[in-house]
Amino acid sequence: MASDTEPSNTIKLLHLLFLSTSWGMQVWVTFVAGFVMSRHLPRHTFGSIQRELFPYYFHISSTCAFLNLTLFAMSHPSERLCEEHRTQTIIFLVCIATSVLNTQCFGQVTSDTVAELQLLEHSQGLGQEPGRAGSEPRRQLQTSSPRYRELARRFALCHVLSSLCNLCCIVCNGLSLHHLAAQLSAL
Repeated sequence: MASDTEPSNTIKLLHLLFLSTSWGMQVWVTFVAGFVMSRHLPRHTFGSIQRELFPYYFHISSTCAFLNLTLFAMSHPSERLCEEHRTQTIIFLVCIATSVLNTQCFGQVTSDTVAELQLLEHSQGLGQEPGRAGSEPRRQLQTSSPRYRELARRFALCHVLSSLCNLCCIVCNGLSLHHLAAQLSAL
């Protein structure tokens, strides 16, 4: 039975479940699925899949981050927080902030911009080549179309910001897993 300072096994299990689900999903989507799909699928197919999957990915990440903070806060009342627990709380807050920012801003703008880019590319017969193939015709389109050039710049900026938010969440969840691992006395 858990004491008033120790969370119950159910709370511990839920915390591990949300943290590992989020981190595992982030690592898989970021370092495996995205690279494989971008190299082997036609660009527009890859973009369409990403536009469909990313809202779920961002919402699941945000929900897991929120639930992790909630469970942690329930188990560590603020009046009894040591420095280590304050640091962990800050890590959870940063994870929530960057995840929600990605969900509500960068992820959506990136997806909308990709859709506009794809329409312009489709009108020029581009987008069915896999991976980086066909980059020269896209460069030519950037040179000849100010609208395409502006969309490509917006996409690059939003994609970088979205990727940075995503990497921040991966690091936060990795730090949280490290914190939990340091608390284990045995496997």
